[in-house]
Amino acid sequence: MSEAGGISRPSVDELVAGVRRGDRARLAQAITLIESTARSHQQRAQRLLNRLLPHSGGARRVGISGVPGAGKSTLIDVMGRQLIAAGHRVAVLAVDPSSTRTGGSILGDKTRMAGLAAEDGAFIRPSPAAGSLGGVARRTRESLLLCEAAGYDVVLVETVGVGQSETHVAEMVDLLLVLMIPGAGDELQGIKRGIVEIADLVAVNKADGAGKTAAEAARGELEAALRTMGAPASRGPVLTLSALSGEGVDALWAAIAGRWEADRASGALEQRRRKQRLEWMWSVIDRRLIESLREHRAVRALLAEIEGRVLSEELSPTWAAERLLEAYGWRPPGE
Repeated sequence: MSEAGGISRPSVDELVAGVRRGDRARLAQAITLIESTARSHQQRAQRLLNRLLPHSGGARRVGISGVPGAGKSTLIDVMGRQLIAAGHRVAVLAVDPSSTRTGGSILGDKTRMAGLAAEDGAFIRPSPAAGSLGGVARRTRESLLLCEAAGYDVVLVETVGVGQSETHVAEMVDLLLVLMIPGAGDELQGIKRGIVEIADLVAVNKADGAGKTAAEAARGELEAALRTMGAPASRGPVLTLSALSGEGVDALWAAIAGRWEADRASGALEQRRRKQRLEWMWSVIDRRLIESLREHRAVRALLAEIEGRVLSEELSPTWAAERLLEAYGWRPPGE
């Protein structure tokens, strides 16, 4: 245990041991370390990840997305408790929306999943999206691997609402569930077509009481729309459920587990994960190059002037970008 500024800081060895024995406090500390943007923490974070990587990969990774108010957190709370009762250990990586002005985040998922949070077999980690594309936090991939290394065999990733860039969640999970609600007019207006096209499962929530008929109607409309889009047969039918009453939640998990097992048996699961690992590598390269560009001394010296000339329409954005790249030292291939 090392000390920094009077604050006790666990060593990498202590974090590895704690995560491996399923210590939730140590797991939370490990995730905090990898989420840190401090450069002094990054070397420790990478050592931690490299040591825990061989112990990851055993969980069913499920992304849950949908329109705001679709009941994602309620579904996770109910389904998570059912899974724990069946002997699973469930981790939830719940991403809260961050303020675009202040960077602040609600981080209220433990309150919205109070029943699940009280379970010994559950771990819930709310993280701010902080402007990251894909509706997921910047370090969600790493957090997922740490949860697997801690012995959680189901990892649910709840994303921030639905947007064009939220398809990025599919790059880190085995299955993507899109949750819809009835009575919202044109069912495809409340959700971007792109994410529906890549969804592995689609379900309509709030199929209870007076809403049951509306949910069935929405299910029919969605199935017709998906057929028009050329949805693959492997996606299966659109399901209906009530997260509030729990009706249909077990059938939803059966569909998720069945699809996961089929993909594992066919080799599709491993193929998807292999592709995701390479996409992860390139996404890190992209991010680091952008950070390096922005921090470059020559670029910073020109940035205010270049941005001002773009805003005043003295320079086209394309030409301005070329100027900044030249200052960074970039040259087109072949020159």
